Amino acid sequence: MQLEVEYANGRKETIATDERWKSSTGSLVFDSIYEGETYDARLEKPGWDTGEYDDSNWRPAQLVASPKGRLCAQMMEPIKADRIIKPVKLTEPKPGVFVFDMGQNFAGFAELNARGPSGTKIVLKYGERLDKNGMLDRDEIQKHVLKLDTNQQFQTDTYILNASTPSAIPHFTYHGFQYVEVLGFPGKPTLENIRGVFIHSAITAVGEFECSNPLLNKIWHASRWSYLSNLQGIPTDCPHREKNGWTGDAHLAAEQGLFNFAPAAVYAKWINDLADEQQPTGELPGIVPTSGWGYKWGNGPAWDSSFLLIPCYLYEYCGDTQILRDHFDGMKGYVDYLTSKAKDGIVSIGLNDWAPFETKTPGEITSTAYYYRDAQIVALAAKLSGNESDFRKYTDLAASIKTAFNRKFYNQETGIYGNGSQTALSCALYQGLVEESEKSRVVSNLIAAVEKRNFHIDTGILGSKYLLNALLENGRADIAYRIASQKDLPSWGWWIEQGATTLWEQWNGSESRNHIMFGDVVAWFYKALAGINPEPNAPGFKRFIIKPNVVGDLTWARASYDSIRGHIASDWKHVNNKFELTATIPANTSANVYLPVTDIGSITESGKAVQKQKGIQFMGVEKGLALFEVQSGTYHFACSLSR
Repeated sequence: MQLEVEYANGRKETIATDERWKSSTGSLVFDSIYEGETYDARLEKPGWDTGEYDDSNWRPAQLVASPKGRLCAQMMEPIKADRIIKPVKLTEPKPGVFVFDMGQNFAGFAELNARGPSGTKIVLKYGERLDKNGMLDRDEIQKHVLKLDTNQQFQTDTYILNASTPSAIPHFTYHGFQYVEVLGFPGKPTLENIRGVFIHSAITAVGEFECSNPLLNKIWHASRWSYLSNLQGIPTDCPHREKNGWTGDAHLAAEQGLFNFAPAAVYAKWINDLADEQQPTGELPGIVPTSGWGYKWGNGPAWDSSFLLIPCYLYEYCGDTQILRDHFDGMKGYVDYLTSKAKDGIVSIGLNDWAPFETKTPGEITSTAYYYRDAQIVALAAKLSGNESDFRKYTDLAASIKTAFNRKFYNQETGIYGNGSQTALSCALYQGLVEESEKSRVVSNLIAAVEKRNFHIDTGILGSKYLLNALLENGRADIAYRIASQKDLPSWGWWIEQGATTLWEQWNGSESRNHIMFGDVVAWFYKALAGINPEPNAPGFKRFIIKPNVVGDLTWARASYDSIRGHIASDWKHVNNKFELTATIPANTSANVYLPVTDIGSITESGKAVQKQKGIQFMGVEKGLALFEVQSGTYHFACSLSR
């Protein structure tokens, strides 16, 4: 510590930590981010932080080497307590064993309020499941935690009471949980003796979504809880078992994170972490930060592409060109590394479509597709940097990868990629690898693959992003809506039907129950249902798209998004074949607004013929939709609905 004091008379004094300082042990006697905390209130030293405290028995502080590296200010929001969560249920499955149900899965800790004789030991264990007897069941989330000895604990806080301290919270740990099992409580607790504290990086909420389908609203809420629970200074996979910065989970959840919140500073800092981890060869690990684990297993382009994809999302959503320029050399180095691993333009390294329900997709399909996308992003970064030679080089590389991909995986006779899985087909479409002349065949085969599964998803985490977006981009949002609205296994809705309040790791509910890697469905809600879409060629929502889809049993949907340029809103409903849309366009921006009608004469804005309104220009009919370019303002469109 260095404290610089400037007095009223102009004199300056610097007070720094040195060997004249004193130190002592306190009441925090054990701490681990995985195991928990032990706090002995009997060891508290009242008044130690005041000038009157007698520290004559304290030891001199030891001088040690200062930390390496360059000291700089924290560039992102701190981790803070978001809200207090009160338990909804209290049971006693065994005498003296009390289980609090918080009613919500989240990341944080429990605040204990208890009085008892000095020396009373109260143990709090955290988990997200109960067994058939109502006891805490942590087998699924502790099985990967290394056990060094039989006494090692997991997600456990221990408090030893003194005579005067009624409440306590952990200081340097957090847990993922819905249930708290309490042992050693003096007497019988009530619901007032435990409060949950939800913590995460203190990013601002910027997006809201709601529609006439209550299931989708619950999925939206569950996704937000999972995203925030797993944003703890870095984007993590789960808040209990691993707490690792899995790169694949991060980029798959980034768009829904950007629609719902403002995490740009956290992402920018974490991309710096990736740059720090990058090897001279260009290689990246599957988790960041890492002490070394993740280079031999868990990496590859489907994961490592976070280093390029997230900066590209920050460019599209926030207009941030600096992050692409700052990391251009590292991004180029990574693509060059993939080129060194490629054989005839095909990359086979890395994990495949993780956590599929049944059908697996060859990893070389998804890895090569990310290789292609990465080359495109490097070309973009080169263009933004004014590097014309690298722009041409990586544009040409992307074109050669596309040729190799289609030569290797596309069956010209059948119109099928790879094994014909939902992931293989939607990957080719979503990543832009399908030739325009072949798109209709591939889309038809993708629809057939979905119909084969009775309109259920059959992908892992990569395919769950590709599938809904590929259908949306190719005019079949109706089929994507059927997939997103399912309530039986496998589906997001099945999780909700089982009582989920967060998103899970596996379609069948095994392992972690607070993961974010399947969360891109919520970004799809904003894009497809409310219709708010970024325009890649006008980054930062300088120009954007409002294109709602009237699908299935949906009768209304609305969303708002506080972009860096201002408040954007899309609110539509249809009643008795009449469609109404209220759209808000921020100052100094414009939007392309699509209305589901071909009869231009039926369209009005604020009750008047649309052709006569200022700020609105009719651009034509596109695939059965009327297209208008709209300047800043709030508009109230109405028309006769045509599907």
